[in-house]
Parts: sequence; C-alpha cells; structure tokens
Amino acid sequence: MPQITMSFPHGKHKVLTMSYDDGKAADRKLVEVFNRNGIKGTFHLNSGLLGKGDRIGLEEIKAVYAGHEVSAHTVTHPTIARSPKEALLEEILEDRKDLENIVGYTVRGLSYPNGSYNQYIKELLPYLGIEYARTVHSTGHYSMPDDFLEWHPTCHHNQDLLKRGENFIQLHKQQYLYMMYVWGHSYEFDNDHNWDIIETFCQTVGRQTDIWYATNIEIVDYLNAFHQLKFSANSQFVYNPSAISIWLNVDGDIVEVKGGSQIEL
Repeated sequence: MPQITMSFPHGKHKVLTMSYDDGKAADRKLVEVFNRNGIKGTFHLNSGLLGKGDRIGLEEIKAVYAGHEVSAHTVTHPTIARSPKEALLEEILEDRKDLENIVGYTVRGLSYPNGSYNQYIKELLPYLGIEYARTVHSTGHYSMPDDFLEWHPTCHHNQDLLKRGENFIQLHKQQYLYMMYVWGHSYEFDNDHNWDIIETFCQTVGRQTDIWYATNIEIVDYLNAFHQLKFSANSQFVYNPSAISIWLNVDGDIVEVKGGSQIEL
C-alpha cells in the first residue's frame, strides 16, 4: 500500500492567508501591497455600513477587492454573543445577501465582529451558509485549523510580524503542512504610522516558490475537496468527485488528481 499524504497545490507544503476587517479606505492601499507581491487576502465587510465615514462605498467594492475574497462581518457590527437570535439571524443572512448582490458570488465566510461568539453561534452558522469564521485569538503557531468555525489566526500584524514571517519562510520539513494566517484592520497602519511593516512583510514572504497564497475560502474548499476524495480500499487508485484539482504526495512523488478524474496511484 503506498504512503499518501495531502499536499497544497503543485506540491507546496505552506500556505499564507491574510484577513482584514471593516472595509475602510486604507483597504485600497493594502490590496495594492498584496497585489504587488502576489499575496491574497480575505476582506470581511459590514454591508450596512458601506460608504459611511471612511468606509469604501458599495459601487467600489467589486473592483477594489477583485482577485481577493469578500466575506461577511455582519450588517452593522454588533457584539453578536449578546444579541437576540432574531437579530443574529438577520445580521448574518442579510450581510450575505447584500454582499453577494455586489460581488456576484456566494459569501460563505465570516469574521466574528468584536471577536464575539459562543457555542450557540458556532452551531447556528452552517444553517446560515457560513463555512468558516475567524476569531481574534492569535495562536503564534503555523498549524492547520481543527475547527473552521473557530478559526484562530497565527497573529495580528502588530505581533512581531516580520520575525514570524522569517520563521515561516524557514519552515522546510515537507512531512508537515504549515499555515500562516495574519489578521488586522488596514486603518491601523494609518493610525500607527507603520505601513512599512506590512510592506516589508509582503516583500519578504511574497512570491516564494514553496508557499501557496490563498484566500480563506480557497483553503476551506481545498481541504474539503481532499476529504471528498474516494480512495480504493488498497489505495491503488483514487477518484476526485470535486471540480478542483487536489495534489497528493505518493511515496515522495507529487501527483495531481484533477477534478472529475480517477487515476492510478
């Protein structure tokens, strides 16, 4: 029986994802920094607050975040663990509906507003079409999440980001999968006068040959597609019922299993 493990696309063993909240004007600059360095981000927006104050307006959303992911953050940013269930349902579902009307694709992720959540909310989210939800509890680790509905990031960008980025680059043991997940608010770079931190970080970790640059939902979709693979009992062949390719390490060789195909291993 061959030894088979999951790899990221094209056999990579590391993934970087970025997660930013609230949709304020500084997102425009942050997206430019990401784009220059081949990095992808997920941006969590409050549909009921678009265009208010210095938040990006509805008419700009699709263009500003092109190539990245727009995700939910509730309509009005309440502390949802303290909200009645009726308000909770409306805040999440209406945010999804409004954002989907703008971007033209399904919005399936969330970042908890004010970092607020509880077990009841976690159990409710799948019924509202939410497949992942990010917390504000930084782990300092580069591990894959155990629970996508309580997805803890590696660090906030003010938590020794450059050192953590250097450490991430040095991770070389390909028997493991590593994820670096950075979160924050783009306006904090204006407030703290430290745009140089994120610009240096992106220049350093961007366009590395062994790193997959992905949005939050791309990671969720990839892992779910891997778990949907249909292996024969003796692992001699595998069928991929999903639409996307999955890469496997088979006895040290990288093998692509294209969507809808069956291959010998």
